[in-house]
Amino acid sequence: MERKIIHVDMDAFFAAVEQRDHPHFKGKPVIVGGSSKRGIVATCSYEARRYGIHSAMPIFMAEEKCPHGIYLPVRYSRYKEVSREIFNIFYDITDLVEPLSIDEAYLDITDVKKEAIEVAHYIKREVMNRTGLTLSVGISYNKFLAKLASDWNKPNGIKIITKDMIPELLKPLSINKVYGIGKKSAKKLNAIGIFTIEDMMDLTEEYLVHFLGKMGTEVYHMIRGVDNRQIQTGREIKSIGRETTLQKDTRDKEYLKEILLVFAKDVANSLDKRNLSTKTITIKMKEADFINHTKSRTLNYHLDAVEDIYKVACDILDELVLEKDLRLIGLSVSNFGEEEMQQLSFFE
Repeated sequence: MERKIIHVDMDAFFAAVEQRDHPHFKGKPVIVGGSSKRGIVATCSYEARRYGIHSAMPIFMAEEKCPHGIYLPVRYSRYKEVSREIFNIFYDITDLVEPLSIDEAYLDITDVKKEAIEVAHYIKREVMNRTGLTLSVGISYNKFLAKLASDWNKPNGIKIITKDMIPELLKPLSINKVYGIGKKSAKKLNAIGIFTIEDMMDLTEEYLVHFLGKMGTEVYHMIRGVDNRQIQTGREIKSIGRETTLQKDTRDKEYLKEILLVFAKDVANSLDKRNLSTKTITIKMKEADFINHTKSRTLNYHLDAVEDIYKVACDILDELVLEKDLRLIGLSVSNFGEEEMQQLSFFE
């Protein structure tokens, strides 16, 4: 049986929630990421995108492009609340839901006794009725093509990609559209004259493996419309962390330690909620000239207490020679283990 895969992607989610909560923002360029010039754009409304603003752009650059924009801080707890409403709709349809982020997911509806287009329209209608938000839906027989389709008619679009459209539909597309091709790989491929999927089809599987490593085989088949990846309903958490852009560039370690203490408390709380402990502590730094650095320490034992995480973070920081001021600092933990807990009988 041919699979029926849907990829759902909310339209400018954070900005759309702000426009819904503040109706006077509708139709205006809304940029979410902070009112400080030192912030980074998390997302922006389609009105703001017309000015060339995009996610990950520094706020000061966005303000140069759109000085009259509405600049707002991130309200993650609010977006998470709305996200739960949306995902409840997905789970009403099927248990085979793979969350990719707070505003994006795959659904495998192969066993749902309705046409995929009916399900897509149902999702769009229910999300609009319950949240007032729009989304874009891609429908196909595998994950790669479904995700490709959801981006086709944004915003508020639906696109179906069927087997008979392949490979002609794919040939003129940029290699940047292929899952597994990052910026570095695309640049290397461009350097040898590979710009479109049609160009890439001239390369052998062996060459792609040599060029891209283990992803080469997947990419070779994907551009021919073959993707056998299954829906992953339980996504494993790889790391937990926090980071912030500083109000002022600094290399004052005592000040940086104050921030790390706040982060250590948040991280320890997240570990406690998930019944996890960690062996690897990482500090992330971005210098004033936007150069990123990370420094990690992996222990031979697990820990989960605030004071222990904070102490290791401070030890890492103390060992570093900060030759330049920092504009961002972050703390993350990884390499998890589960805490041992005794299961008590209800009658004991």
